[in-house]
Amino acid sequence: MAQHILIVEDDARLADLVAAYLTKHGYQVSLHGRGDTAPAVILESKPDLVVLDVMLPGKEGFDVCREVRPHYGGRILMMTARDEDVDEILGLELGADDYLAKPVEPRRLLARIRALLRRSGGADAADEAESEAGNDSVAFGQFNISQATREAWLGNEQIELTTAEFDLLWLLAVHAGQILSRDDIMGELRGIGFDGLDRSIDARISRLRRKLGDNPDAPARIKTVRGKGYLFSRSDWE
Repeated sequence: MAQHILIVEDDARLADLVAAYLTKHGYQVSLHGRGDTAPAVILESKPDLVVLDVMLPGKEGFDVCREVRPHYGGRILMMTARDEDVDEILGLELGADDYLAKPVEPRRLLARIRALLRRSGGADAADEAESEAGNDSVAFGQFNISQATREAWLGNEQIELTTAEFDLLWLLAVHAGQILSRDDIMGELRGIGFDGLDRSIDARISRLRRKLGDNPDAPARIKTVRGKGYLFSRSDWE
């Protein structure tokens, strides 16, 4: 059965073009053009993925994302014509799984959608890393993360994570002691290479450090290796 994608976009011409392109590539596509009624449509139809515009009549996409995220387990890909880092960071913090600035090249959008849907139901690149590791949980000192339950703990405190944050943290943890470049991370989690401009990985790393109690000025748990990438420490978890 074809996977269902809901496009919430008030630009009818753009929505029709994207729908036609995605339909040609085997997806079932529905369209909706208003923000104020979008939450009800999302929760009722339960699509596999929502392409959610930020600027919508009736209610902004950010508010739609905030409203449905606690009740909707599918993927949310936000799009906006505003090329501002703060929009991207806000969208990801509200629970969006990915973010694209318009205008977007159709093949790039398709690649992002495919990468997100591969991750649905746990069938993502992090699962592949899990298979390689031969386990569905990783523990270092007070830190424990489980792919089976999609939970992470620091001591007796559960770490509250968005879907995107968990996927990144799991990927780093199962490769503890190894340097992962931004290109490695983008390829694993999104199925595309790092373009040199995307800051979403850096933003998620910053939020993860904060949630893990890492020192932002001298991080020891998720280290930055200058010019190479990020390294998840096997120590410093007591």
